[in-house]
Amino acid sequence: MASAVAPRSTSPPGQAAAAHPAAFSQTSPQSLVLTGRWTALDMCDIERGLDALPAMNGVALVVDASGVAALDTAGAWVIQRLLRQARQSGGDASLGGLPQRFAALMDLVTRQFTEETARPAVVAPPAPGALGSVGRGAVSALREAHGMVGFVGEIAESIAHCIVHPTRWRWRPVLFNIRTAGFDALPIVGLLAFLLGVVVAYQGSSQLRQYGANIFVADLVGISMLREFAPLITAIIVAGRSGSAYAAQIGTMAVTEEIDAMQTLGIDPQEMLVLPKVIALMIALPLLTVFADVLGVFGGMVMARQQLDVGFVDFLDRFVKAVVTSTALTGIGKAPVFAAIIAVVGCYQGFRTRGGADSVGRQTTRSVVQSIFLVIVADALFSIVFSALDL
Repeated sequence: MASAVAPRSTSPPGQAAAAHPAAFSQTSPQSLVLTGRWTALDMCDIERGLDALPAMNGVALVVDASGVAALDTAGAWVIQRLLRQARQSGGDASLGGLPQRFAALMDLVTRQFTEETARPAVVAPPAPGALGSVGRGAVSALREAHGMVGFVGEIAESIAHCIVHPTRWRWRPVLFNIRTAGFDALPIVGLLAFLLGVVVAYQGSSQLRQYGANIFVADLVGISMLREFAPLITAIIVAGRSGSAYAAQIGTMAVTEEIDAMQTLGIDPQEMLVLPKVIALMIALPLLTVFADVLGVFGGMVMARQQLDVGFVDFLDRFVKAVVTSTALTGIGKAPVFAAIIAVVGCYQGFRTRGGADSVGRQTTRSVVQSIFLVIVADALFSIVFSALDL
């Protein structure tokens, strides 16, 4: 016979039974008597004692609960667990003598046990195969594209609203973003454009020297820089510099619930955060492209003088003849489109930030990757269109 030992009660005689902690005694292999208060505060190590009972293989267990003085959900759960273990051992188990005032609670816990037993086990879905991974990636990309198209529609709606109500334009944020995205980017854009012009002239000089066509380095540097390299390298620099800043700024505001606060105050986040950035970048990027054109051509001039003995005057004389106005306008005309792509993608990824700092970093990285990818795709489409139009 096993029993749980209860500490001696210090309560008055009339309250001794009510204050007695939970205990049990096994009067026979098939009989178990429960006594005391079966509550969370009074069960102590009762579960450990029940687990130490010998296995009841095929034995019909009868649990006498007439001595239970108090019962809560924890105690009812322990009693039901005892009955369930006895049934799982191949025998039968029944509960008798439980005071009527505890019947409703025991029925509730019994139903919960039955539902948990009948509930099928949750099976983790199998890992998708190669085709499944491709499909999920395609669906994710389509959802991303759908969300971005909707975001562009919201921007267009905000622009139309501001056109109807000109007083809603926020010109001070526009000027601030022109300074941060345009003027502050002049050193890095100028340096990289100059070095790119040097590289183009240096790589072309070895080939031109073989055929005595040194002067045509002006054609090579002028057309390549003004038409392709300057607008593309400027857009990539701005995407990594300003596009990421837009995503991080708006993402941080989303995490700290500042955007929700703006909406609560009746301030449109599109007008306050997105439109100034889009407009400012569409103004700043063409100007940066012109600056990159000048520095890129200057870098080519310096290298042409060093490697091919082509002076500045000869270079500029050939440059004016080789580069027509449409060549320069072709490169500058791409810049506003690149600017719109960078600003929209950066702001869109910022608004998609959820959670904490992890999400801010993830969306910022995604904005840079998507911006550069879409800029290169747009540049390729421009090349196809200009080729078809013979520009």
